[in-house]
Amino acid sequence: MIAEIKQLKRARRAVVLAHNYQRPEIFEVADFIGDSLELARNARDVRDADVIVFCGVHFMAETAKVFNPDRKVLLPDLKAGCSLADSVTAERLADRKEELLKIYPDLKVVSYVNCTADVKALSDACCTSSNAAKIVER
Repeated sequence: MIAEIKQLKRARRAVVLAHNYQRPEIFEVADFIGDSLELARNARDVRDADVIVFCGVHFMAETAKVFNPDRKVLLPDLKAGCSLADSVTAERLADRKEELLKIYPDLKVVSYVNCTADVKALSDACCTSSNAAKIVER
């Protein structure tokens, strides 16, 4: 099966991204292994791939698509979700932001990278665990 997947990758000009928590057998066919943001950046830098296969969850594939708008991004398991990303919707954020802007006109919304593209779009900045303090201080 590994040989077949590698052949399909060549034939379809695909790159496979595998999040750190994937099963070891997925790592055998992955071109890159890492955290979600690192993987999206890796895909952006690959020049000979038309298709990105993201072995992760929805928000990760969305981030890869934002970084690679002209490429097809596939998520092998459409049920793969993240409870953190699911904890806020863009609609709820928009409502809360509107409410708080009345009280705090200089409000800035910083979202964690583990959120959907819709939530990121409503945010003023996006952070990771390693740069959260630096982003908020700015």
